[in-house]
Amino acid sequence: MTLLSGYAPFTARVRSNMPVVWVLALAAAGAACIPLVYLIVRAAQADAATWSDVLSESTLHLLLNTAALTLAVTATSAALALPMAYLTERTDLPFAGFWRSITIMPLAIPSYVGAFAFIIALGPNGSLQDLLAPLGVERIPEFYGFVGSWLVLTLFTYPYLLIVIRAGLRDLDPAIEDAARSLGQSAWGAFWRVTVPQLRVPLAAGSLLVALYVISDFGAVSMMRFDTFTRSIYVRFSSTFDRSSIAVLCLVLVALVAVVLAVDWSQRRNARYHRLGSGAARTPRLVQLRRYRWPSVFALVAIMAVALLVPVAVLFHWLSIGLQSGETFPGLLDAALNSMYASALAGAVTVAISIPIAIVVVRRPGFLSRIVDRVSYIGYALPGVVVAFALIFFTLRVTPGLYQTLATLIFAYAVLFLPQAISGLRTSLVRVQPGLEEASRSLNRNAWQTFYSVTLPLIAPGVLAGFALVFLTTMKELPATLILSPIEFDTLATDLWGHQEDVFFARAAASALLLLGCAALPMIILFGHDRELRT
Repeated sequence: MTLLSGYAPFTARVRSNMPVVWVLALAAAGAACIPLVYLIVRAAQADAATWSDVLSESTLHLLLNTAALTLAVTATSAALALPMAYLTERTDLPFAGFWRSITIMPLAIPSYVGAFAFIIALGPNGSLQDLLAPLGVERIPEFYGFVGSWLVLTLFTYPYLLIVIRAGLRDLDPAIEDAARSLGQSAWGAFWRVTVPQLRVPLAAGSLLVALYVISDFGAVSMMRFDTFTRSIYVRFSSTFDRSSIAVLCLVLVALVAVVLAVDWSQRRNARYHRLGSGAARTPRLVQLRRYRWPSVFALVAIMAVALLVPVAVLFHWLSIGLQSGETFPGLLDAALNSMYASALAGAVTVAISIPIAIVVVRRPGFLSRIVDRVSYIGYALPGVVVAFALIFFTLRVTPGLYQTLATLIFAYAVLFLPQAISGLRTSLVRVQPGLEEASRSLNRNAWQTFYSVTLPLIAPGVLAGFALVFLTTMKELPATLILSPIEFDTLATDLWGHQEDVFFARAAASALLLLGCAALPMIILFGHDRELRT
């Protein structure tokens, strides 16, 4: 009776403070809906002629281009990431720890930086052309278009799948594979017949990330001159400021994203991978590669050479050419400071508004918390160019004082990358025993004191990981930054884009290399968080 009588007031105290958290969570989730709601309202005001003009044969061409590129990149990324994850997690691959780290490093390279490097290396009059000229090769095959976009996006998006598949492999019970081996299956037979089917959910989750990235990509397809929705929307904005037609075109792109999400949901809905017993966690037995040991290493070296060595070497090459010719780099330091400042501010704001969402999702599961959770992912499913245009129209119509300000830019980042912060916080919060918070409350500490003194220190790794991921993604974000950044607020991304457009390759290379250096900092934090989760 003493225990129960002491527990009841605690429950009442917790519930008395939850409305504040609910208000904050609902406000954050509602803010994430502003771009989509405004696009719907604006498109509804378009007349029939506008809808007919937008929904024409050219739009069907854009749809087919975007869908084909998305399918090709997603399939190729899976073909790379699946064996790569298995080699680094379940085999006796030499230097496995090194390969686990280096194979996700392409994630730090923005797709438009990779596209810029490959254009310089493989494009007309590029480095490869110069090397082959003494051999009588006057022109190499065209690199622009679908092929170039597919190669670049595959090389710099497969780490999304790789990270998720690795996490899925760590959660699998190795006893199932051992049972298959005991029934006569070879190591590779057990992998294809037992392991791969159990990775259906991680494969679907990673494929969704890759597909959404490809659909929303602007920089790589623009540099490769391949017409997709994002490029067409930006071109239409540059040539005309017809808000209604742009809103309609944005909604068509949103519809494509909705189809991708629906397919993903239908695949996951029927997935069931329950174990009959609790089992015991143990280290899986490593598969002996034997004669495939060094060919596997060679394959990884080849992939990393193309994904990492080629871009970095090309950028350094052009930077050295610029330095030798006395090239100056005006505004480079200011652009770097602006990038760091905006990314840090976006990371802090996004993590702050994601905390109440993570709390209600983890501590108060139910219908309303599920709605809050789903709604908060709307921004992540929207391409950056769509969110940017929606906020331009919204601020001009509703809050003109915020048009083209840093506050609007940071808000766009928060809408786009809110789920990244939530995922890191949720991972840490579910590992915090509620009894620790209850003990703090029993010592007459209020909810805020308990959060700052008990909960926050325990979820600090998740806070740091969420901040690092948002920081990294903000550094790489191009379309939202191009469209929403204040006047004379240049970042490394916009600096690179402008120099590339003006064919100042040495200056663009300097911006790209500095961007890669800044992006490497949060990657170190994410590596540390990954090691913690492994333990």
